[in-house]
Amino acid sequence: MTHTRTRSGGEPAGGDWAPLTLVDVPVPQAGPGEVRLRVACCGVCRTDVDLAEGRLAAPRYPLIPGHQVVGHVDALGPGTEELGLAEGDRVGVAWIHSACGECRWCREGRENLCPRFEATGCDAPGGFAEWMTVPAAFAHALPRDITDVQAAPLLCAGAIGWRSLRLTELADGEPLGLTGFGASAHLVLQLARRRCPHSPVYVFARAEEERAFARDLGAEWAGAITDTPPVELSAIIDTTPAWTPVVEAMRCLAPGGRLVINAIRKENADREALLRLDYATHLWKEREIRSVANVTRADVREMLSAAATERLEATVDVMPLAHANDALRGIRQGGGRGARVLSIEE
Repeated sequence: MTHTRTRSGGEPAGGDWAPLTLVDVPVPQAGPGEVRLRVACCGVCRTDVDLAEGRLAAPRYPLIPGHQVVGHVDALGPGTEELGLAEGDRVGVAWIHSACGECRWCREGRENLCPRFEATGCDAPGGFAEWMTVPAAFAHALPRDITDVQAAPLLCAGAIGWRSLRLTELADGEPLGLTGFGASAHLVLQLARRRCPHSPVYVFARAEEERAFARDLGAEWAGAITDTPPVELSAIIDTTPAWTPVVEAMRCLAPGGRLVINAIRKENADREALLRLDYATHLWKEREIRSVANVTRADVREMLSAAATERLEATVDVMPLAHANDALRGIRQGGGRGARVLSIEE
C-alpha cells in the first residue's frame, strides 16, 4: 500500500522542490469511535504548501497531508454503531478532524476555536493516502448528485469560503471584492452570485489567466492586486498567501467595510507591505479586519447542501497521487483555474 508523507518541514529551493515522498506504511485500523475510509480522491490546498514549507508546523513528522478527502467507509471501529454510518457509505473529511465538544467554544457552536481542535493532514494523518481513519462524528455524508472530484474542493476551499462570506455580513446589492482567485474564491464567487444576486463581484488577481477566469464566471470587474476598482467595496475576502493584497484591499473598502482574511498562514516575503498600512487611508471610518480560523462541521454541511441545491460547479484539475508534488508546485507558483485534486484510486 502506498501513502505520501512529507520528507521535511524546511524551506525547499530550486526547480527540484519536492517535499513529499511516496512510501509504504501499514494500513491504519479504526479505533474506538472511528471509521476507516478507502480514499477515492483528495483536494490539494494552499495549507498543504504551508505545511510543506514549514510556515505551519505539524506536531510530529513525517506526516500524511491532505484535508479535502472523499472516500468510502470500509471498517467501523467500536462504538460507532449508533452514529448512522455503514460500510460502503461515501463520505467526506474536512480540515476539522476533531474537537473536544466540551469547552466554551464547542458549546457555543464555534468548535473551530476549540483549544483541542485537531486538523486533518496536520494533527492527524490525512488523505494523500489509500486509507485513513477519522472520528465517525466528523465524517460527512456527501450529496448523491456531486461527484467525488467535485466534492473534494467543497470540503475546505468551499467550506472556508462559505464561512468567509458569512463573516462579511454582505447584504444583497452591496459590492463584494475577492483578492486572489483560486480554489476557494472561484466557489465563493458562484455562491455570492446565487445568495446575493444583486451584488456585483470585483476580483483582484495577479495572473491574467485568473482574471479571465473570474470574468468567465460572472465577475463585474477583474484587475491586478494593485488596481483600483470602479466602486468602493462593502466587503472583501482575501484568499492570498501574501500581505500586499491585504494592504491594497483595505484602501478599496467603503466606510464601514469589512476585510475577511481567509488564510491560516501568510508568507513573510512581502511583510514590509504592512509598513504601508496608514490609519487614515486604510482603517479610518470604521473599516474592519477579521480573520477566519478553521471551519466547523456546520460550515461543511451547509456548503455541501448549498453546492447541491444551487448547483455550484468546481473547476478541477485531477492528477494521480504520484504527482502530488506537481500539484503543490502549481499552487505555490500560482495561476491556473480552480482547484487541484489527487486521484487516489487506480
